[in-house]
Amino acid sequence: MPNKDIYILAIESSCDDTGAAVLHNGKVLSNVVANQEIHTQYGGVVPELASRAHQQNIVPVVHQALAKANIDKKELNAIAFTQGPGLMGSLLVGTSFAKSFAQGLNIPLLAVNHMQAHILAHFIDGASKEKPEFPFLAMTISGGHTQIVKVNNYFEMEVIGETIDDAIGEAFDKSAKILGLPYPGGPLIDKYSKLGNPKAYQFPKPKVNGLNFSFSGLKTAVLYFIQKNVKNNPNFIQDNLYDICASLQYTIIGIVTDKLKKATQETGIKKIAIGGGVSANSGIRQALLNGEQKFGWDTYIPKFEYTTDNAAMIGIVGYLKYLESDFSSAATTANARFKI
Repeated sequence: MPNKDIYILAIESSCDDTGAAVLHNGKVLSNVVANQEIHTQYGGVVPELASRAHQQNIVPVVHQALAKANIDKKELNAIAFTQGPGLMGSLLVGTSFAKSFAQGLNIPLLAVNHMQAHILAHFIDGASKEKPEFPFLAMTISGGHTQIVKVNNYFEMEVIGETIDDAIGEAFDKSAKILGLPYPGGPLIDKYSKLGNPKAYQFPKPKVNGLNFSFSGLKTAVLYFIQKNVKNNPNFIQDNLYDICASLQYTIIGIVTDKLKKATQETGIKKIAIGGGVSANSGIRQALLNGEQKFGWDTYIPKFEYTTDNAAMIGIVGYLKYLESDFSSAATTANARFKI
């Protein structure tokens, strides 16, 4: 624990959520997120609209975060922000704001990798029942990413498996779109799957070597399956929606579980932590808990507010970097393809 009070303001703007949080010595005082409803009508995130919405949201969101934390901006010790990966236009808004604000207050700047933040969100006080011990395996699953990461310490991480095409969140959302469900469709598939038979229909599991994933083939299989059956019965989706959702979710959970089993066998590590928006999926959460009984895993599942994109996770990484005096220069730029 540091000798003095350290206040970090964190900014998150990697995609379509504008987030700001204030942390005091690693504890979250406020965590504000402004969602962008405008993308719903387009069935997905429109990058140009996202960046414009960030420009509108970032000042009031930061103001609200400071007000909720009940501190003045002059009390801040550093500004943490998402450097990448993400949508370039969105990242530029957060990066520019953070750099300007830090310069105006004459305090350090802390650039954060978004994917590292999803993993280290587990170290926010109260984020999960207990914090994972090093080394552990992290599965980061979201609309844009699917990775298995070997985590040796806070800043030594190795990606040992990742998708070679679509992310798991895209598989959920695009399949939902095929079924005529509104965006984002992943949560709806999760909801409807609880009412259906997970073994009503069989979807193929892609054969990918090692610990890598592939979801594009599954998405195509769902499309052909729906087209074929709707041709024979125009009401096929309406009549069987719950069973389709349950079967699709069952298949995706099977893909994830198989890869995690292989990862634990290859590394000998049985501590597994999940992060990213899709880790809010109830089926995946339950599968991990079942793994504790079936495979002897120790699983770490964060609270819902720390699964989707949020600034608190950026703040905890910023705080850990602050303790190491790992500051960034004013020349730091956004990086849409920032690697762990």
